[in-house]
Amino acid sequence: MYAPERQQEILRLAQESGRVDVLSLAEEFQVTAETVRRDLKALDRAGLLRRVHGGAIPVGRLDFEPDLAERDAVAADEKDRIAQAALAELPADGNVIIDAGTTTARLAAAVPVDAALTVVTHALPVAARLADHPGIALHLVGGRVRHRTRAAVDAWALGAYAEISADVVFLATNGFSPDSGLTTPDLAEAAVKRAVVKAARRVVLLADSNKFGQRHFARFGDLTDVDLLITDTGLSPDDARSIESRGTEVVRA
Repeated sequence: MYAPERQQEILRLAQESGRVDVLSLAEEFQVTAETVRRDLKALDRAGLLRRVHGGAIPVGRLDFEPDLAERDAVAADEKDRIAQAALAELPADGNVIIDAGTTTARLAAAVPVDAALTVVTHALPVAARLADHPGIALHLVGGRVRHRTRAAVDAWALGAYAEISADVVFLATNGFSPDSGLTTPDLAEAAVKRAVVKAARRVVLLADSNKFGQRHFARFGDLTDVDLLITDTGLSPDDARSIESRGTEVVRA
């Protein structure tokens, strides 16, 4: 297969699935990873794809937001390891905010039944996982609930978080990088995420490595706003050191 034919097929696969990764493409086309990277670079220069960490996405999908169930199925094992590592960051008898996200929901599911905490969340999946914990004082922040994320947004949510001072926020994101910062597809979600960062004294970001290098429409902060990033070993040691050089601690679970 000639390079233009291969690139056309890569573009078709990206448009169908929303993302392609280097290793899978190399295996499918029986070429080296470096050859695939050159193909992606050519497609990026042509404005047809945008390269992200480990692969590429179609240009028109920078604001694409999969449904909650679809996102939850991606990197499931990595998200479970991240959630388990995040348990060590729960304060004893303290108060926390748990942001909306599939990894933060897994953290909520992993919280011990005998935990004694005050938890504030605007995410229905998080609240559902904690509602039966007898030692948790659960506060559900209201607002307009977005169907795709099952999270409350807009003025009610922003007003509630303006009145809160939490020990820790467990933050989620759709994309993160030293250059683009923290991003998500929706402006209303971004506004709430910005508010929860301001509402906590310590910010712990839970994000699997697939999100590294991804950039979405709405920016809500910088990596320098994050005290601790808990991710998985898919984030390379070099990338971890680059993030730590800017003041954010990194744990690769």
